[in-house]
Amino acid sequence: MGVDSADVEADGDIADEPELTGPLRRCAVTRAELPIAELIRFGAGLDGVVVPDLALRLPGRGVWVDARRVRVEDAIRRNVFARALKRKVSAPVDLATTIEALLVKRVTSALGIANKAGLVTPGFAQVDEALETGRVVAIFHGAEGASDGIERLDRKFRAIQAAQDMTAFIVTALTIDQISLAIGRSNVVHAAIISGGAAARLLDEAKRLMRFRSLIPAS
Repeated sequence: MGVDSADVEADGDIADEPELTGPLRRCAVTRAELPIAELIRFGAGLDGVVVPDLALRLPGRGVWVDARRVRVEDAIRRNVFARALKRKVSAPVDLATTIEALLVKRVTSALGIANKAGLVTPGFAQVDEALETGRVVAIFHGAEGASDGIERLDRKFRAIQAAQDMTAFIVTALTIDQISLAIGRSNVVHAAIISGGAAARLLDEAKRLMRFRSLIPAS
């Protein structure tokens, strides 16, 4: 059964979606085999327009592309989608911009779910205190937050994680307004993410957004 591209990616609640795990897939642009969490799947609607399948729900043949803006733009320029899908399709010129907006939406949705699960601790002093528990797996900072406060929390987080031979995952990909709206509080500049089931999905989504923006080095 086909789908209309206008109906794809109207999602906002990702709680029932499959995890970003599974066998390695080959990027149609670079031919490199990568984990699903580092890729974006694409399909085509009934109208022949290429659509991103971030929820991994579209039926039929799909195309996997490294989840970086530059790779998506390469795929459009080199007509990769038509060759991989083995049919005549068109890719919107603003496809990469659409994907970025959808990725932001998915991160904020996952942040809201983690907050409802009691895994988000907002506020500078509260984050500083939460770090002492050793249960923080990530810190979110509003992109326009003051650098001195960000650096102070990051130094402490990195030191704690280094002592456990773990990486300090720090996210500055959302604005203060986006973080605040996601957790239903005003002017949230800093938020600690506590380990738990919903936190794992949040980190996967945040990593994919950061990869798309090339904030994570290529693997």
